[in-house]
Parts: sequence; C-alpha cells; structure tokens
Amino acid sequence: MVLPYSEGELFMRTKAEILNLVEEEDVEFIRLQFTDMFGTLKNVAVTASQLEQVINKKYVFDGSSMYGNLRRGEEDMFLCPDLDTFVILPWRPQQGKVARLLCDVCRADGTPLAVSSREILRKTVKKADDLGYTFYVDPECEFFLFHTDENGIPTTVTHDEAGYMDNSPLYLGENARREIVLTLEEMGFEIESSHHEGAPAQHEIDFVYAEAMETADKIVTFKNAVRSTAKRFGLHATFMPKPRAGAAGSGMHLNISLFKDGKNLFSDPESPDGLSQEAKWFMGGVMAHARAMCAVTNPLVNSYKRLNSGFEAPRDIIWTTRNQNTLIRVPVLRQEDTRIELRFPDPASNPYLTLTVCLAAGLDGIERKIDPGAEAAFRFEERTQEEKTLAGIAHLPETLYEAVSIMEQDSFMKNVLGGDFVQLYTNAKKAEWNEYMSQVSEWEVEKYLYRT
Repeated sequence: MVLPYSEGELFMRTKAEILNLVEEEDVEFIRLQFTDMFGTLKNVAVTASQLEQVINKKYVFDGSSMYGNLRRGEEDMFLCPDLDTFVILPWRPQQGKVARLLCDVCRADGTPLAVSSREILRKTVKKADDLGYTFYVDPECEFFLFHTDENGIPTTVTHDEAGYMDNSPLYLGENARREIVLTLEEMGFEIESSHHEGAPAQHEIDFVYAEAMETADKIVTFKNAVRSTAKRFGLHATFMPKPRAGAAGSGMHLNISLFKDGKNLFSDPESPDGLSQEAKWFMGGVMAHARAMCAVTNPLVNSYKRLNSGFEAPRDIIWTTRNQNTLIRVPVLRQEDTRIELRFPDPASNPYLTLTVCLAAGLDGIERKIDPGAEAAFRFEERTQEEKTLAGIAHLPETLYEAVSIMEQDSFMKNVLGGDFVQLYTNAKKAEWNEYMSQVSEWEVEKYLYRT
C-alpha cells in the first residue's frame, strides 16, 4: 500500500496535493486537530467539500477551548492546518475515509496565539536553529492496557501477570499491541521496538528519532492511535503515570541529541567517557532547571506518586552512565549515536511543552556553561536522605503543589513559556491541587474511621 503521508518524510505538501489525495482516497471527513495548553487533543470534523475553504480561509472556532476548563476569553480564533501532517486514520471506515490535519491556532490577524504550546515549541526550536543546532528526540512511550466493564467504562482490572520483556502467553495484550504497531506503521511511523514493561498490563513502543516538532506531533498522534486501536480490542489504553499502587508507573523517557554542522555535538571521541563538554553543560542546564520544569514534565497530582514510589522512577537530581535510577542517564552508544536520556518526564505531559523546556534548559546550560557535577556513584540511590543532603544533592518536587509553586516563581520558565502562559497554567494546576485536597480517599476512611 502506498501511504498518502509519512510522518518521517521531510517535504512540504501543497494544497493541490492534499485535495487530490482526498479525492483519490475517497476521504469524506477531515479532523482538524489541535491541543489545548495542557496537551489535551481537541478536534472538529469538516467534510471533504469544505476542505479547500478551510485551507484558504482557515477555520473559525471558539478560542476559549484552548484554555481547558479555564474557559478564558471567548475570542474567535482560527485553526490553520499544517498540510505536512495530513494522514488517513487507519482505524476509521475504509469507505468514506477519515483523515486528520494538525493545526496551529491563530488570531484573526493571522498571528499565532502566544499560549499555543505548538507555537511555544516552534519559538524555542527557532532559537536553537539560529544558534546552528538541530535538536533530535527519541521518545520511549509507556502505557497500560486495562479491561473495560460491561458498559465500556475503563477499569484498572487486568489478567496480565507478565513482567519486563516477558513473552506471551503470560499476558493478553500482545494482539492489541501488535495491531497498534501495524496501525502506526500504516500511518508512516518507523517503529524501533515494542515490548511488555515491568508492571502487569504495561507496554512500551519506541519509534525512530526525529526533530523536535515532528516528534511532538508524533507523540500526540501516537497516543490517539494507541487509544483508538486498543478500544477495538475491548481495552482501555491509559497514559496515567501511576494507575495502580504497588506497581511501576509509566514514564516517557526522552533520548536527546544535539547536532551542529551535521555532527553530533554530544560526542567527543577524545574524552575518556566519550562525552563532549557541550553534552555535560546540556545536562547541567537540565539539572539546574529540573525542579521548575516538573510542573510541565510531570503535570498531574498522580505524577508524583510515580516519582516518589521507587520502581526505577527518578527522584534525585543526578546523572550516570550506568543503567540505574537517576534523573539523567547516558546510554552506552557513542560517537554519532551519543545521546542523553531524560528519565523524569511522564506520558501525561504536553509533548510540545515538555520538549520546549528540555531544549531550553539544555541550551541555557551550554550558554552558561553549567557544570552537572561528577557522575553519581554506583548505587547512589541506596544512600540515606541525610547522606544525599550532605552531598548537596537536590531532589524533584514531592507534590504537584510544590512543583507549581516553584514554577510560579521561576524566571527561566516565565522567559521560555511566557509570563501569561505560566500564570494561566499555574492557576489551573493550583485549582487541580485544591480539588484533590478536598477529596476523602478510601485509604483515609479505612485508616482513620474506626480509630478516631
């Protein structure tokens, strides 16, 4: 089958090409998709007969949907389709097909909306481009496949008993995961690998690295495809960081490399560890800003139950070249394959914002020559908290409230994301925290009801 669009292809689609593809492939509906400021995928469907008008004159919509539940500003805005993101959705009917276009959000005068996360990433990538850098990202996306009940409502029930990289018949999600991989390939993804993760019902699918904007678009597409395909098997796919107590949570590790003049800037064959000074400064920047970044990279109340529960989730702001539980790990590959793995982001995060802050922090590290310190000692995580404190080792925030409070006061985050964005974002996240704190959990009832 000849794909109408491959996300890995680096060329520009024209309006005429898109219109011809829609006619040739019998596409009847086009979903105009965008993410709100929290990374939630939104869309409106138009018929094929309206597509040319949408491309020419854009599509007017209620811009308040950009602000999630905040419902701020009832201003009309425009969806401006990115024609390079046209793809036919394989899980929709093959007669009267459905395609999608990812869109930028613009004001009536054509200027991009400043709080659009796609626009925020674009500005940061341009800064890197102006410095001669090309930013590549290879994400490792983890998720759970759970059963639904008789009404189709998601549960956390699974009959899966498998562990890390186990083979069937220990788990029942193999067919669903295989179909997810085939669906993604049909959409133009190049899949590196897929396997069962450490917790029952947990899976990971890795796709080939790409530049920042393409990777962020792919992550949005990936999550939509995983959920839609799982549903066909009567399963619910969730990217919730910690859906079950007593089991590993889901991360979204980011393998990052920075190129300049066609060469991997992180590689230095003359260095004893194969890492360049720029690689270490980049790590230093991420480590210096990690606490302020967490409100973006780990955006939920539930995110911190993953970070503070062990199960190989990072907590201490340290780095290592070994395969242990640290904020940053440098994989064994060197020279042109040298990369830095950031282990703290989770898959609930807005990928545009997450890649923005990771890139901006690394660039700040290079610009200011921030020293990441020495590589962490082997099995550093077994030290007591007192020993870590004496060693000057900081750790990630323990709650969403702490993370948001740090972000709210941080000048770096305001500069990267914009002061207006940070205020809107932190207000929403503080409201989320207050809602959480008003709840009384089953654990509290069981623990205290009969004892007090």
